[in-house]
Amino acid sequence: MATIVGGKGTFMLAALDESYKLTKVEIGRPAPGPNDVAIDIKYCGMCHSDLHTINGDWGAGKYPIAPGHEAAGVVREVGAEAFAAGFKVGDNVAVGCMVMSCLSCQLCTTGLEQHCPKMCQTYANMFPAGCDHDDCSGTHTNGGYSTDITVHKRFVFKVPEGMKLEHAGPLCCAGITTYAPLARHVKGKVDQNVGVVGFGGLGHMAVKIAIAMGAKVTIFSRNDAKKADAAALGADLVVTSDTAAIGGLFRHFDCILDTVSCHHEINSIISTLKAYTGILVLIGGVPQPYELAGFPMVFNGTRVEGSLIGGAELTQEMLEFCAAHEVLPETEIINAKDAEASLHLLNDGVGGVKRFVIDAATIRDM
Repeated sequence: MATIVGGKGTFMLAALDESYKLTKVEIGRPAPGPNDVAIDIKYCGMCHSDLHTINGDWGAGKYPIAPGHEAAGVVREVGAEAFAAGFKVGDNVAVGCMVMSCLSCQLCTTGLEQHCPKMCQTYANMFPAGCDHDDCSGTHTNGGYSTDITVHKRFVFKVPEGMKLEHAGPLCCAGITTYAPLARHVKGKVDQNVGVVGFGGLGHMAVKIAIAMGAKVTIFSRNDAKKADAAALGADLVVTSDTAAIGGLFRHFDCILDTVSCHHEINSIISTLKAYTGILVLIGGVPQPYELAGFPMVFNGTRVEGSLIGGAELTQEMLEFCAAHEVLPETEIINAKDAEASLHLLNDGVGGVKRFVIDAATIRDM
């Protein structure tokens, strides 16, 4: 969220360059305006997006930068309009991948704030002018690897009763990223066959949510090392290099979610979609272009779409759904001093399905 450079009172874990070294930096956060909620962060999940932002994969970095768009905590102060909207001191709340949009365009008024041309991400975006915090305009946002944050009420989500804060934060990224396309294409339908490419943090949530929606789920993986983990969730697993197994799934799936964020071959996976009605949804954010075989796509009427998180209303719906169905991420709470090592584990692909979650109270002790 908005940052006051040279300010005081907020401590963040910040990257100072493209390395994954994290340093404690003190900044200021703005006092809440009428529409704002000030939050004492308790936990913040660590996401692959944090890696891509720090190391410059997604463009030149803005330093110092505190990543983190999986924050959850307790309301410390509310503006008058935020109070009227139902927020009060002591509420358990969460903040996801965005903290502002224009709020008035067609996209914003139809629940698609994430596609607003003025959407401001929780970290590494320039905070816009005219949003009640002119002292912050022109500075880049800093995220949830910090002790507190101030956010417009539109992008603050109430954590359902009984849900732990360390679970709520990751759901506002991995949860909504997978829930949104499944809500569009699977929820409310019967006899749905869903494929999930990749079984990391995103894939794990996709499997749990799809099963909670009543779908039959198959995971596409590079090897069978996680076959027992898949079975424990009630899913099948197929190795993508097993041509016989892939061939046996020809025109089988109603929907496939591709959660992988590095370059990979997808034509064999596309062949397993049902003709005309099947759809492949890309949510992994691969920076390189895909190579698609045009002829099979034409003859099968293949549909491919991208999906970016979800709007504010849908995010709250997702939290309620996950609470009702006990769909929760696998998490490991870590001390802030271990966050740097955890980034390296994520980068090396050995974090597994667990979401590392920083205990924000330990940032001050760095």
